[in-house]
Amino acid sequence: MVASIDFPTPKVMIRLIAGLYLFGLGIAVQIRSHLGVAPWDVFGQGVSNITGLSFGLSTVLASAIILLLWIPLRQKPGIGTVFNALLIGPFVDLSLRFVPSAESWPLWAQILWFVLGMTTIAVGTGMYIGARLGPGPRDGLMTGSVRKFGKPVWIVRTAIEGIATALGFLAGGHVGLGTLIFALGIGPMVQVSMRAFGLVDKRGV
Repeated sequence: MVASIDFPTPKVMIRLIAGLYLFGLGIAVQIRSHLGVAPWDVFGQGVSNITGLSFGLSTVLASAIILLLWIPLRQKPGIGTVFNALLIGPFVDLSLRFVPSAESWPLWAQILWFVLGMTTIAVGTGMYIGARLGPGPRDGLMTGSVRKFGKPVWIVRTAIEGIATALGFLAGGHVGLGTLIFALGIGPMVQVSMRAFGLVDKRGV
């Protein structure tokens, strides 16, 4: 007898895609804030400087490197992992068409715009991981590390973002005020989002 395959329900797929869209929208808002790029984008710039590849190809290469780190964590990819790789980029491009630029805004407004992008990314992360179809490369590294080391989400996420920033900076990536805000703030925000979607307990694990 041929084993049956359980396909995601339409409701789950909608949740996955909606979460990925929010993730891409949040990145677009951050780009339009003109305060610097997020830590993993700093890392991507560093990979580009070292390899001579375009930023887009360097981002793909960085994702491949991250997926190799899943092996000791025993983290398994899923449909959500593939969709993450394929959809977030186009969603960023789509969102950049209508997200207003904050370049001429006062600094306090740029910071608020950047934080709004972080909040949108955190909510999107909770939604698409909550679909339980597999996290993206970077979020899989986070969830696998949380499971392996038993530390709260905010500590693990902050540590990973900090390491990515440091490596990218050493390789020539651009670091700005927004990079620092993201590295310090995204961990607690993602923990709140994942708790809201029932993915972690009150301790964040």
